[in-house]
Amino acid sequence: MLKPQLHQSPSASPASVPLSKPSSQANGGIAILPAQSAPALQKSPRSAQVGIASPSTVERSTLVKATVTVKPSTGGFFSELGISGGLDKITDLMGKTLLLELVSAELDPKTGQEKGTIKGYAYKNGQDEEEVTYECKFEVGEEFGEVGAIFVENEHHKEMYLKDIVLEGFTDGPLSISCNSWIHSTHDNPQKRVFFTNKCYLPTETPSGLRRLREEELATLRGTGQGERKSSERIYDYDVYNDLGNPDSDADKKRPVLGGKELPYPRRCRTGRPRSKTDPQSESRSGSIYVPRDEQFSTIKQLTFSAKTVFSVVHALIPSLETAIVDSDLGFPYFTTIDELFNEGINLPPLQKQGFLKDLFPRLVKTITDASEDVLRFETPETMIRDRFFWFSDEEFARQALAGINPYAIQLVTKWPLRSELDPKIYGPPESAITTEIIERQIKGYMTVNEAMEQKKLFMLDYHDLFLPYVNKVRQLEGTTLYGSRMLFFLTPDETLKPLAIELTRPPTDDGKPQWKQVFVPSCHSTSMWLWRLAKAHVLAHDSGHHQLVSHWLRTHCATEPYIIATNRQLSEMHPIYKLLHPHFRYTMEINALARGYLINGDGIIESTFSPGKYSMELSAVAYDKQWQFDLQGLPNDLISRGLAVEDPTAPHGLKLAIEDYPFANDGLLLWDAIKEWVTNYVNHYYPDPSRIASDKELQSWWTEIRTVGHGDKKDSPGWPDLKIPSDLIHIITTIVWVSSGHHAAVNFGQYTYGGYFPNRPTIARTKMPIEDPTEGELKMFWDKPEVALLTCFPSQIQATKVMAILDVLSNHSPDEEYLGQDPEPAWKEEPMINAAFERFHGRLKELEGIIDARNTDQRFKNRSGAGIVPYELLKPFSEPGVTGKGVPYSISI
Repeated sequence: MLKPQLHQSPSASPASVPLSKPSSQANGGIAILPAQSAPALQKSPRSAQVGIASPSTVERSTLVKATVTVKPSTGGFFSELGISGGLDKITDLMGKTLLLELVSAELDPKTGQEKGTIKGYAYKNGQDEEEVTYECKFEVGEEFGEVGAIFVENEHHKEMYLKDIVLEGFTDGPLSISCNSWIHSTHDNPQKRVFFTNKCYLPTETPSGLRRLREEELATLRGTGQGERKSSERIYDYDVYNDLGNPDSDADKKRPVLGGKELPYPRRCRTGRPRSKTDPQSESRSGSIYVPRDEQFSTIKQLTFSAKTVFSVVHALIPSLETAIVDSDLGFPYFTTIDELFNEGINLPPLQKQGFLKDLFPRLVKTITDASEDVLRFETPETMIRDRFFWFSDEEFARQALAGINPYAIQLVTKWPLRSELDPKIYGPPESAITTEIIERQIKGYMTVNEAMEQKKLFMLDYHDLFLPYVNKVRQLEGTTLYGSRMLFFLTPDETLKPLAIELTRPPTDDGKPQWKQVFVPSCHSTSMWLWRLAKAHVLAHDSGHHQLVSHWLRTHCATEPYIIATNRQLSEMHPIYKLLHPHFRYTMEINALARGYLINGDGIIESTFSPGKYSMELSAVAYDKQWQFDLQGLPNDLISRGLAVEDPTAPHGLKLAIEDYPFANDGLLLWDAIKEWVTNYVNHYYPDPSRIASDKELQSWWTEIRTVGHGDKKDSPGWPDLKIPSDLIHIITTIVWVSSGHHAAVNFGQYTYGGYFPNRPTIARTKMPIEDPTEGELKMFWDKPEVALLTCFPSQIQATKVMAILDVLSNHSPDEEYLGQDPEPAWKEEPMINAAFERFHGRLKELEGIIDARNTDQRFKNRSGAGIVPYELLKPFSEPGVTGKGVPYSISI
């Protein structure tokens, strides 16, 4: 317990209370107010409930100094405050400052009421480039007891970002209060902001003087569910995805509502914007999208923040590209013209602000030395630097299923022959065209299909049933096509995958054409070889769509938003689980809102550059409905569900991998175990008695709301664990932490490495296979110029360059990235056992870095080492800034 350091007051009566705000010149910014004076100065409705401390004949008190640290915004601290002239002007402008009130943690033992607060005005004390400090002094009486919270009122005309408050003068040492929050102006909202000390309390253990404040703060964050949200508010509430389209601008831009019985989907943050004029089911769009104010940390970042860079790409770079590349259908005539993107670049049109793009994107936009023009010149990806022809190799194509950016798709073949589960009356015969004979010709000399099945040697990328219902719809769109697809691999004795066959399927069409399906295999014959390359381009486009829409957006960004909303609505900032989860949620809601505005919206980047086109988000909703369940988001269960592992108590991590050299799984399981150990130590510290789990009302409400509201469309689906004992909570928290850190890093930060040279991962296939109901002209072009047929199938120039620019930004680590396990939260440092557990966690992550380095140089592991192969480092915890292909941040911040 932190108690005031006592000394004898020179007066037997309480110190006098200034009735007007003291001037900084008169007393150096010091306000000395005893506890009993507080009610007279209360501004909020709480004043009626604050008790008055009884005066004592001998008042023993201590002098406590409060140092308040404020972070300037990137736009300039005083421009944000609406003040010109700098810090020296503060006291000249009507004495604008901060009003602080210390709150006692305990009730008055005599009255049973809350003790009066101690107020003081804080004034500017110092500044540097990164911080501005304010100072205030309090005289704290002995009877006041332990400080449990502090009220803050911002009397400037604009909001300000409060980093922390440190109280010095206590016998037990300084008391830190981490704020990290925007403080609204009292001119906009008279309600005080409350900040609790860094100490954690379960609800039943909350000090008596803080119980009402704890409940009131949660009520404030929940809001009423009514009205349009203002940008300065901190309200967390739920809504469906009904804001992706823009029917008021064009009827063709209407998009279905994601969320509900027809298209189940996770919920997003409610904005309360009015409904569309032409479609009452859709929310109208505006230039800004509300997220709770404290989720918008980007504006106080001292260095580049990636979300703002994404915004700038959409609003500055892509329009410039569209001006430079007038013909949206223009493809690349030769492979050498693709190379020119890295060697010569694209001349961008003149800009109103010279050098604007270069300042934003120094990696991408270069200035020609002998001219004033800006040039978009892409950095050569690491894959191309190591092996210029890497993308052409079947072996590399297969390796990337295990060590690329979509390692979540490959699965064991468990049934033979392959068969669709779709309605044959609509989609045609369900039997696959990949026969036993075709496979055995490919693996001749190894084993039969039956032996391969028994020994778990056949694996597959299966995009057949997920994509097939959209084939005819997508083919109505201009400039694209689609198939349902399957891609089979054989696991060789050296643990590498051998591509065996690709099946492409088109369902029956509305104009009476029957189902079309064809199998393509690697071949030495020129015709079969080029058909195989074209089929690979289609499968890669399917894999790119699945990666971006399912493995990346749906399973990390989208699925995590309900966790964030529920955590802020149901867990107090004093709750230890809130403290544990908070770093894993930083910036996610902001980047998700930006994605809804510019990336996954109607006619946005995804729709205009990926194969499913306008059906992209609808397809992700189908994947959520058919495939997503909570217990499969944790890495071990995910691997088991795909047949890539089985439980084995004698094996490392308790799992035996079906493919021993599976870089993503091998590194991921080490990271998963480190996270689980940290979470276990943390949870067991606060819940030593299992009964505490069941009796924790905030925790139970949190888990109930995630299941029944945030992911309410799946509330009756399997996979939701109970929350009764500590092991349940450990599993739930470890899963959430893994998704926001390891899972996201594995599918995000290698995007430019593997997709920066787009022939390796085309996002769209624009033309059908030349042998599917061919015209004479299509066949002639394929026979005469098969390379042109492949280039025509690839994305157009504007599609490719849009994606490359976005992938470069998405793959980039900000200079102030916060990496998993790098720095502890303030609350963790104040609890010795938690701090020790975190230090062990940090140590394990440093060990993991060394293990990954050793694995990448071990020639036995052919899926992560070898001539021209990029080492697998996506789960290496720490990184320097930039596009590095490694580094695991705490949260989904890009």
